[in-house]
Amino acid sequence: MDNTESASNLGRNIRQLRDARKLSQQKLADLSGIPRATWANLESGSANPTLSVLTRVAATLRVSIEELLSAPRSLCRLYRAGELPQRRRGKVHIRDLLPDPLTGLNIERMDLPPGARFVGTPHTEGTREYLTCERGRIALAVAGDIYVVEEGDVLVFRGDQRHSYHNPLATGSVGYSVVVLSPSGL
Repeated sequence: MDNTESASNLGRNIRQLRDARKLSQQKLADLSGIPRATWANLESGSANPTLSVLTRVAATLRVSIEELLSAPRSLCRLYRAGELPQRRRGKVHIRDLLPDPLTGLNIERMDLPPGARFVGTPHTEGTREYLTCERGRIALAVAGDIYVVEEGDVLVFRGDQRHSYHNPLATGSVGYSVVVLSPSGL
């Protein structure tokens, strides 16, 4: 990426972030200590800011410097099912629902064929897991007990324990797992 492209990306990203936050250039100047004229120059795409200015801009907008300089993101992006990370655990098909990694959060869709079982991996200490069943039934074994999760139910448990999933039905089941890592596990 050349300097012209970086400056253009910077200008479009600042403008997009400022608009999304409903802030004026003057308000950004007040928050950052960077003159309003500098903000206007940055948004024009013709600026060549110092690292110090870039750092203050990123801090004020609460984004990384990399995000400021990268190609602007579209306000929306449709991810087709086949584009999302997928894997198999035995017969169970698991698909991530978050296309971009979010620190401390993982959401997965689990498609369990009739009778399918799989053992979950214990997460870091203090992790919470939320399991819901959209279709069918899922039996979760955790801490020596078995919990049957019916359609629409939500089971909350410590994800740092040994646990396993089972579809006891003769038809397929679909569930969603939301794993929230503890701050110490990040």
